[in-house]
Formats: sequence, C-alpha cells, structure tokens
Amino acid sequence: MRLLILNGVNLNLTGTRSPEIYGGETLEDINRQIAAHAAALGAQCDFLQTNFEGELVEAIHKAVGVYDGIVLNAGAWTHYSYAIHDAIEGVDVPVVETHMSDITKREPFRAHSVLSEVCTATVMGLGKGSYIKAVDILCK
Repeated sequence: MRLLILNGVNLNLTGTRSPEIYGGETLEDINRQIAAHAAALGAQCDFLQTNFEGELVEAIHKAVGVYDGIVLNAGAWTHYSYAIHDAIEGVDVPVVETHMSDITKREPFRAHSVLSEVCTATVMGLGKGSYIKAVDILCK
C-alpha cells in the first residue's frame, strides 16, 4: 500500500506556531513517526507540505493510479477551499481529512470543513495521533 500525506498552508510552522494547540514537534518529526507506523502496517508514505493551494490540488490529481489513499491536513484551506473540495471529489482515491486540533471547538470560522463531505473519514483532536489514526483507517 502506498499513501500520500499532504499538509497544507502554514503546517511547515508546526512545532513553533501555537505549540499549545499543535504540540512542540516539527512536521518533519511527525512525518518520521507516520512513516514508521505505516511501515509497520506494510505501507509506504510520501510526504508533501505546501503553502500553495494549486500545488495541493495538483498533488491530489496526480495521486490517481499512484496512491491507495491520501491523508490530508489542509490547514486553513479546510474552511473555504472549494478548489480542494472539487479535486478530492474528482479523483477515485480515498482521502482522510486530518486535523491535530478539534476544529469544532476552536474559533467559529474554523468550526466548519468544506472538505468533510467528500472525504472518506475525518480524524481530529488527537494531535499527531490524528495522522496515525488516518493511516490506520486507510490501511484497513
């Protein structure tokens, strides 16, 4: 099984931006743990973090025929990107929406995801464990 782990806008700041919400580990630290967990399940992961919405959309498009699933933390794009919504809807690759925090318990503008309805599942509020749970869902 081959998985694509996509991280969107501002997630490159993980570990320094709001550590009380997202924790103190860097995205690279978390990616290593995801890769190790996936490997134990017999899966391989590729990783992409981008601050460019079009690049994320292109990665979703190019996943077809290459990846068996996508773990997606779109960051703030979660709340308003219909371009990402449409990209997910347009491909035949299962996508698990992932958030380290529980977006429903944060600021009102963060409480709604425009991506959830086109994703296979949503995992939130488990810190870096949200990624691990998303990998578990896709590897079942």
